[in-house]
Amino acid sequence: MRKILILSVIAFMIAALPNVADAQCKNFAKKICKLELLPYVHDGIYNATVLSEGETAELYKTFYSGQEYRITICGDENLPPIQFQVLDAERNVLYDNKKHQYAKSFDFKLESSKQLIISLQVQTSDELSDQILSGCVSVLVGFMNIENSFKQD
Repeated sequence: MRKILILSVIAFMIAALPNVADAQCKNFAKKICKLELLPYVHDGIYNATVLSEGETAELYKTFYSGQEYRITICGDENLPPIQFQVLDAERNVLYDNKKHQYAKSFDFKLESSKQLIISLQVQTSDELSDQILSGCVSVLVGFMNIENSFKQD
């Protein structure tokens, strides 16, 4: 009976690990990455997960016409550079940060509302190592608050 209890606890801990990692990544996004959106206003959604070098992820998000946006990518310091591309629905590349020395932010404004794809890839490290580097990666979106930009003192 005791062995069953121990195995159940171990199984629960293993199942809970991804949730703990996601919670830590969202905390990382809130405390560290959100500051990189300034002066844009965060949209309130924390997109964060653990990625290893060489891994990719995609985020689909709707952006509206006439609004100024900033997309910010933020990753743990120990990770190699993170490449991100902004793609349209037909997967045409609208922006690639690799062409801009792996810039962490992209500011833009659309003439018509569109669903865009934010594609991430953690580059592979140039260092020879037996260990694959991994860490939190966050994608945050902010918008320019037009009401605040017209306020007068």
